[in-house]
Amino acid sequence: MVFSLFRSTKKVKQLPFKVDMHSHILPGIDDGVKTVEEGVEVVKKFQALGYEKLIATPHIMSDFYKNTPVTISNAYHELTKALDKEGVNIEIEYAAEYYLDDSFSEKVENDEQLLTFGDNYLLFETSYINPPVNIEEVIFLLFSKGIRPVWAHPERYPYLFERKLYERMKQRGVLFQLNANSLGGYYSPQAKKHAERLVKEKAIDFVGSDCHKLKHLNYLEDLMNKKVFKALLEKKYLNQSL
Repeated sequence: MVFSLFRSTKKVKQLPFKVDMHSHILPGIDDGVKTVEEGVEVVKKFQALGYEKLIATPHIMSDFYKNTPVTISNAYHELTKALDKEGVNIEIEYAAEYYLDDSFSEKVENDEQLLTFGDNYLLFETSYINPPVNIEEVIFLLFSKGIRPVWAHPERYPYLFERKLYERMKQRGVLFQLNANSLGGYYSPQAKKHAERLVKEKAIDFVGSDCHKLKHLNYLEDLMNKKVFKALLEKKYLNQSL
């Protein structure tokens, strides 16, 4: 089934990736979309922008979002069932965005099921204020298990750019995922500056929307035809391999 949507959406002349690998579109399980209906609306917008595949990555955070593979799978099937009913033809998979806390370390050490995507990539985030004290140990442990860590939105962590921590993480093999909207200054002027630096240095491996709601895609749509976004066209990203 092919979905056709009457809209005024203008596609960017050349979308540098057809796959989004960071979004919160599974309904009611984190701080993303709240209902199935909202999820369907957001997915339709992704499709209108030219995306052909979405990888949903709901939060797993021991203090706030106690998701499991089961809760995520249930929300995924709820959304995809509604999309089928609406005749929306777009590929959707799911993984997770893990918060690096003690609970996550225990999951890795105990060989619990981890929701990865693509070539065993694992998306993770950390505190915006202070780096985890055990970050290097956790990274080493993930690699020892054959898991390839992807640090979500590094441009939003000021401490990554102090003492050249981000260079050290890249040397360790950590992959970086940029939030596209950071290039427009959506989160902060500082995040915009760091995003531009990472793009210029070709330090970005994935680009994601980190979409939680429709307004994030509306912002992205406006950004797509601006010069700062077109800088992304200068490199190929691992999104294309997913």
